[in-house]
Amino acid sequence: MLRLRSLFVLAVSLVTCLYARSSTGDSVLVIVEPNKQDNYSLFFDGLKEQGYELTFRAPKAEEPLVVEYDVPSFAHVIILASETKNFAKDVTPQSLVQLLGKKTNLIIALSSKQTSLSSLAAEFSLILPPPGTPLVSYFPEREEPPQIIPVSAQANSVVSSNINPVWFSGVPHSIGNNPMLVPILRAPAESFASETDGGSPDALVDAAERGGEGLWAGSQLGLVTGFQTLDNSRVTFVGGADVFSDEFAQKEISKGVPSGNVAFARDVVAWTFQETNILRIESTTHHRVNGTEPLEQYTTNDELVYTAYISKFDPKTSTWAPYSDIQDLQLEFTMLDPHIRTALLPVSGSPGKYSATFRAPDRHGVFKFVINYKRRGRIHVSQELYDCPGGASAP
Repeated sequence: MLRLRSLFVLAVSLVTCLYARSSTGDSVLVIVEPNKQDNYSLFFDGLKEQGYELTFRAPKAEEPLVVEYDVPSFAHVIILASETKNFAKDVTPQSLVQLLGKKTNLIIALSSKQTSLSSLAAEFSLILPPPGTPLVSYFPEREEPPQIIPVSAQANSVVSSNINPVWFSGVPHSIGNNPMLVPILRAPAESFASETDGGSPDALVDAAERGGEGLWAGSQLGLVTGFQTLDNSRVTFVGGADVFSDEFAQKEISKGVPSGNVAFARDVVAWTFQETNILRIESTTHHRVNGTEPLEQYTTNDELVYTAYISKFDPKTSTWAPYSDIQDLQLEFTMLDPHIRTALLPVSGSPGKYSATFRAPDRHGVFKFVINYKRRGRIHVSQELYDCPGGASAP
């Protein structure tokens, strides 16, 4: 057993050595029951190997403070105390929403039991089944109980390709239509929520009829779902803390086939803690065709050139590098409404440079150059610059 554990620690180290730290900070507060902390030692060791600074706190402990003098004390918070019904006064649904507004990233494990975190999920358009109704599946045939399910981890904007199936045990959720939601792991098609944990079958049917969530079955259910705010902070809801456990990390999917839990947990952390899919605009400029200097005012029907330089965070080196792989970036020239919308295309041979050429409309007024790039799972990139065709005054 000791040798097996050593091999898993080595595997975690090999995975984490390929990554650097978050683009927003290294400090992490982990809220977990002290008697269960060792259940996630491989997960925590992987974070430490990567360079994160972990601080542990019991769910009802009041120190260290999550926020002090209205400033977050940590860049990220992980809550694995999914069975705790009552937390300290600074860990409530309201305070966690406020913490997200202060650009602190969150990973929150949910439970099939009713807790204060259950109501928090609803604030992010995630609807949980009635208490006591975890996910179950009787396929594929296996020795494990129906509540312990191997789930195929499909590649997406968060999950890497070629990850082995992930062991899951916990509660599913129905995913709302909020465009800020980022589905990460979905339930198997043959799975369903069942009253196997003390729940009521009548309550399950009633909830489905009232909320219109169907029969709480199939791949429309989410198991792990992220949410990115307009300020680009991120929160990920995980249907069960066991996804990060040593037990599931070491548990084989079949003989000789390891689970994908270690790699999956790594991907969830990388996205939530803003290691991956992080873009920013370094600079922008505009000028007339055949000119080089930006002007405060342009004339109607001028031929204009707008250029933006964009970089992407590299988690391997903790640096920003020019990024030219955006193929659907757009520029808008707006006055109240867009008068021109055109592709802002990468410039060949100039890494990170995007450019567009267009004719200013035959309208006098205050216009804006606008980039507003929003894609699911990626940092939102936006910028506005004012321009005044026809001699109007800039604000």
